[in-house]
Amino acid sequence: MAAVKLMVMYPTPKDVQAFERLYQDEHVPMAVKKLAGKTKLVATKVQGSPQGKAAFYRIAEVHFPSLDALQACAASAGGKETLAHAAKISSGGPPVILIAEEQTFTF
Repeated sequence: MAAVKLMVMYPTPKDVQAFERLYQDEHVPMAVKKLAGKTKLVATKVQGSPQGKAAFYRIAEVHFPSLDALQACAASAGGKETLAHAAKISSGGPPVILIAEEQTFTF
């Protein structure tokens, strides 16, 4: 089975400094501690877009070895708490949450 990831895409926050403080000091540590079964967490800060204003400010990717592992995490108390916290700190609007299968090409 292919590896999967949970993607959380945050719109530009109303107050970038306040969001970053909450994201770095509360959310990332919570995700590291409470998202059981994850294999990797990638936190990306979007720098721009060739099409103009970027649709998202941050994109978080939480990797899991399987869809079953991701679903078990999302259903757990820690998963629910972390997803609720993501929504709470997203002051620019609700985050967009996707589940994706990852395919890697090595060159």
